[in-house]
Amino acid sequence: MADPVFKRLAYIYIGTSDYDADLIYYKEVLAAKLMWEFHNFGARVAAFDLCGEPWLLIADHVPAPSKRLIYAVDNLEEAAQTLKARGWEPDGSKFEVPDGPCYNFKDKSGNEYAILEMSRPHVLDKEYKKGKP
Repeated sequence: MADPVFKRLAYIYIGTSDYDADLIYYKEVLAAKLMWEFHNFGARVAAFDLCGEPWLLIADHVPAPSKRLIYAVDNLEEAAQTLKARGWEPDGSKFEVPDGPCYNFKDKSGNEYAILEMSRPHVLDKEYKKGKP
């Protein structure tokens, strides 16, 4: 059996077609704790704690409905090489998010995922805590 590459589910990333309405829904209807809210680079993203990690991230630059599971890996390039040897292909180039570098990928049915090296874990907790711009 092959060694596991994925260490844990880091985030559930979902698109929103009405950011303000969804923000209210998660805060007031679901009573989720708003961990941080990010308004920068043409994107609005909020992280909610519904029941502990992984946090749910809503993003207005992602089409709705959609869900992307983001898995933490120890070393992005090593994980990518291991997965490529098994037939995996990234969906696009490596890119950076606040927590670190990552790759998107899709399964054979088109479900979206990402692998993320948490080189700056929870950096937005400090920078954008609870809606601070």
